[in-house]
Amino acid sequence: MTDLRRAPVDEVLVRVETALGTQLDRATVVRKRRSVGAGTARGTWVRIERRGLDRIGAQGWDGTPSAEALRGIAKPAWLAGIAWRDEVEPVMWRADEAELLPSAPAGSAVVTEGPDLPPSWWPELNASLDALARQRTNRIATPDTETITQELVTRTIHQVFPGIDATVSEWCPAHADLNWANVTAPEFCVFDWEDWGMAPRGLDAATLWAASLAVPALADRVRVERSGDFASRDGKLMTLFVAAKILGPYARPKDPRLQGARVLAEQVVKELQAD
Repeated sequence: MTDLRRAPVDEVLVRVETALGTQLDRATVVRKRRSVGAGTARGTWVRIERRGLDRIGAQGWDGTPSAEALRGIAKPAWLAGIAWRDEVEPVMWRADEAELLPSAPAGSAVVTEGPDLPPSWWPELNASLDALARQRTNRIATPDTETITQELVTRTIHQVFPGIDATVSEWCPAHADLNWANVTAPEFCVFDWEDWGMAPRGLDAATLWAASLAVPALADRVRVERSGDFASRDGKLMTLFVAAKILGPYARPKDPRLQGARVLAEQVVKELQAD
């Protein structure tokens, strides 16, 4: 798999500049494993992603522009976008231009230090997640670019927690990649909406909890703030779903999240078995 932190992307950047009619500020370029971002000469931000055709399902790959239909959520407005198929490899490229973020990202995907958050931050997070859950869409969420289905939930959980009834009862819209690199602080907003869609209740809460596990106080705060999600049966299943990704076949022995994930997962298993 191509890693865009190392692969040459100059030709891609020029193509995006030509298509969108603006210049990308090379001094602001941020390179990640499967995406590249940069500011523009007109004061906007462009995110460019490379995704294999096998990771683009029947619903297409328009999460960011389709998220413009969502209301009551603090997020940057989408302005324009382009997509094209690679001429050599079985992949597609997509570039989306959006408003600049109101603040910097709160941290990395998995934090080892708690972000500095003002008191207003948590109510704003809750308001946006609650508003998102009330809406409806035909899109299906694709966490880790994989379409979430009942079969995926069951298979992932059973890799680590066999015997659990993993049947989901409540599905609602989710961001599907809610971590500290995709939210801002001190002013809250949530961005990178390419994978949003219907998912089991509690997926976002559990994902943010998993991203916080190396800072126990922060992980506890996520559970307190999203207590309604975590108390629901589906929220408990999503806790096991994300914990299984940490504890499962590809677990890293030095992952600072291992102990926290294991302790809560064992508690959740007991609660589900007692129901």
